[in-house]
Amino acid sequence: MSLPRPLRHPRLLAALLLTPVLAGCFASGADRDRGAGAGGAARLRVALAFPPAERLSPYGADGTILSRLGVTESLTALDGNGAAAPALASSWRKEGARSWLFTLREAGFHDGTDVTAQAVATSLARAARAKPAPAALSGVELTAKAVDRHRVRITTGRPDPILPLRLSSPALAVLSAKAYARQGATDPAGSGTGPFVLKQVNGTSSATLDRYDAYWGGRAEAAGIDVRFIADGTARTNALRGGDTDIAEAVPVAQAATLDAGTRRETATARTTSLLLNSRSGPFRDAGLRSAARAAVDTSGLARGVYEGHADRGAGIYGPAVTWAEGRHRRPEGRAAAKRADGTDVTLATYDNRPELPEVAQVLKQQLEKAGFRVKLVVREYSRLESDALAGKFDAFVLARNSLVDTGDPVAVLAGDYTCAGGYNLALLCDRGVDRAVAAAERTADPAERRTAALRAEAAILGTDTVVPLVHQRVITGVGSAVKGVLLDPYERTLIGTGTRR
Repeated sequence: MSLPRPLRHPRLLAALLLTPVLAGCFASGADRDRGAGAGGAARLRVALAFPPAERLSPYGADGTILSRLGVTESLTALDGNGAAAPALASSWRKEGARSWLFTLREAGFHDGTDVTAQAVATSLARAARAKPAPAALSGVELTAKAVDRHRVRITTGRPDPILPLRLSSPALAVLSAKAYARQGATDPAGSGTGPFVLKQVNGTSSATLDRYDAYWGGRAEAAGIDVRFIADGTARTNALRGGDTDIAEAVPVAQAATLDAGTRRETATARTTSLLLNSRSGPFRDAGLRSAARAAVDTSGLARGVYEGHADRGAGIYGPAVTWAEGRHRRPEGRAAAKRADGTDVTLATYDNRPELPEVAQVLKQQLEKAGFRVKLVVREYSRLESDALAGKFDAFVLARNSLVDTGDPVAVLAGDYTCAGGYNLALLCDRGVDRAVAAAERTADPAERRTAALRAEAAILGTDTVVPLVHQRVITGVGSAVKGVLLDPYERTLIGTGTRR
């Protein structure tokens, strides 16, 4: 089902007319000129869609914010092929079925202390104790011990063939002891290792970062970063078009045409927008009603209508950017017979940081109501929604999720999002068959066989009707014409690097 085209034109016109008002969220051109740092290097102004949901704790979604801004780093990183590459660890080797030895490079924390094996062990221990557990550690028992100053041994409770890949997660960033000075909290300000140091966070509105001149990877070209967290996509786009910001994250597809072609970057990503049905409480505990909801959803018009061609129709948990999965999705089995909705009340929630999602939810509301459900729609900023969703306070949730952002491993997202012990299980799914299929995939070491096992587990998950893939999204980033070196990747872990400048 597509939205009528005439509904979009007034919104586009309003976006253009609102430019002077919304530009007030950012520094003026004169202020920008005064924003040069030492040596004449300019500061970057960045508009991000998602304000901190957890006070910039690295263990949840905020970890990706820190990674994208160049504040934090992990032992490994993902290369262009999705394989583990050196980061704070210069090399590693497998010692046994459950043990790996990582050798660290010479690097320093923002507070002036050195990156040591003991510091790494402390960081990983804190991540392992975090509640809820970081998605990258879902179902994983991990311990780390310093061997000497530059070598750390990491042991897992059971064999983990993709540990170097897992350790690339932004949630497993290595921080200095300063980050843990306050009991019960993890503070990344002044305790990371990246090219930029987090100096100040103003709640959920803004943040200030300065260049870290002693960065092991070389001095960044930008003097610093001034961040504004702007949930409204129109405001982000208007600020870029008006020259009041340099980089605007997640430009709404409805606003893309208002940008010059040279300032519009489209990136194929591993991000899938899905409808998640709460299988633990409420009406969708009934598999027959989940089946009825899944059957009511028509995804054919979403990619063409709501996303205006900047997305592909949902085929599975993994989208076409995950090239090995394309055309290989298995047919789900064991689905329950659909029941009549007969006026069943359901609450459908989503967030407006990604502006297409409320439109998607509105289309779903109409489709579910046509099938006999009575639907209440809830839309908030993500930071005001996540804890309620994890607590099961909604019957259904529309989520845009990058399936490879946590580890780069296709199995990890299944463990984190769809198993009984999953730390980001918004569908609240707990199914023995799913857990067995995911566990079998986790035990598979050969990369090709692991991908096949992941597709079997994906089919088991889809067979429960707790997740309905809607579209696979291509993300649009607004980049000022004078800006060079922006880092855009399908995993959405990077944005600003040492070579990003204007």
